[in-house]
Amino acid sequence: MRKLILEKNGRPDKRKLDEIRALKAEIGVLPRTHGTGLFQRGETQVLSVVTLGAPSDEQTLDTMEKSGKKRYMHHYNFPAFSVGEVAPMRGPGRRDIGHGALAEKALLPVLPEKEKFPYAIRVVSEVLSSNGSSSQASVCGSSLSLMDAGVPIKHHVAGIAMGLVVDENNEKNYKILTDIQGFEDHFGDMDFKIAGTKNGITAIQMDTKIKGLSDDIIKETLAQAKKARLRILEVMSKTIAEPRKELSPYAPRITTLHINPEKIRDVIGPSGKMINKIINETNVAIDIEDDGLVMITAGPDGDSERAKKWIELITAEAEIGKTYNGTVTRMFDFGAMVEFLPKQEGLIHISEMAPFRVNTPEDIVKIGDEIPVKVTGIDEQNRVNLSLKQTDFDYTKITPPTIKPRESFNNKAGRFNLKNGYARKKRF
Repeated sequence: MRKLILEKNGRPDKRKLDEIRALKAEIGVLPRTHGTGLFQRGETQVLSVVTLGAPSDEQTLDTMEKSGKKRYMHHYNFPAFSVGEVAPMRGPGRRDIGHGALAEKALLPVLPEKEKFPYAIRVVSEVLSSNGSSSQASVCGSSLSLMDAGVPIKHHVAGIAMGLVVDENNEKNYKILTDIQGFEDHFGDMDFKIAGTKNGITAIQMDTKIKGLSDDIIKETLAQAKKARLRILEVMSKTIAEPRKELSPYAPRITTLHINPEKIRDVIGPSGKMINKIINETNVAIDIEDDGLVMITAGPDGDSERAKKWIELITAEAEIGKTYNGTVTRMFDFGAMVEFLPKQEGLIHISEMAPFRVNTPEDIVKIGDEIPVKVTGIDEQNRVNLSLKQTDFDYTKITPPTIKPRESFNNKAGRFNLKNGYARKKRF
């Protein structure tokens, strides 16, 4: 094989040195999943499946080298039947983990920001058949499946495996191979995996059997790989050029909103009673970040809109000039206290009870009455002043109180007249 390549520029399958095997790309192969992509290059075929989950489905990392959370997970499976062998089906081996990490790294730069697309994303690439470069086929299949799922990735990502054969007697005599097969990898001198978009490279990984690579070899390999990558991207774009506008009907829906971080404790409630009540009654999952970002995940049976309004009501803050619906909680001689937001009360002064004179607040409202109130002011101590007469409250069923006639009385300070509710001292 090495002699054929070095002396005749030929390959075992009669391809040219820079020729790619036959390409095929499909999407929507499995209709019940959130997204699928099938990519085939020669005898290598990979099926990638996307699953979208709530932010709480992110993987938690707690190792000596790294800690935190990972929202994009790429898992690569290489079963024995893909190469015509029989072996036990156990957990992933070192090779599977390494190839999955490489494909994951290749796709990370094109993923949307969490604020734009807060889903946890898991891609599983199943190698159905392999004859070289299955890891780069999983990159292509994953890109197709992400677009099929409606994940707003920035560009398609494709990968290619490049090979090298160097004359043992003359290091300057070498040939670079595009899209190597299994035996070209085995008998060749290099396996250089290069993945990227039309704009540049996103991931590389190289195995070499010689002492090193010259600058010329690396430059030529990257240039030759770019031509191959663009060719693959062209085939993928003909299948699907951009992400779907809508997610799969089987995928969960996430609604986001921002709240005041100081209000997070109100949403959670003592011992989590409030947030658990919202979750149980609306059948959703709720995730809250420290900066106040709230993410509500709902499946087909969830009511995310109700949960959102519930949280907005809990975290709402009084705005001057805005009208709210409230409940009268306490009565005083000078007015009434109204709870117009959860755990937030304001005072309606007797002068703001009605557009006519009121002798006592009980003439207009009673404890437990639900009434509209308008916020007219908030003082430095965050005490809220409310008005009833500036709303559309219905006064037709209320009879204006009768003004008491003038009365006189004496006290130690002198003689007073009481007229229209005001006491005035007489002059002698």
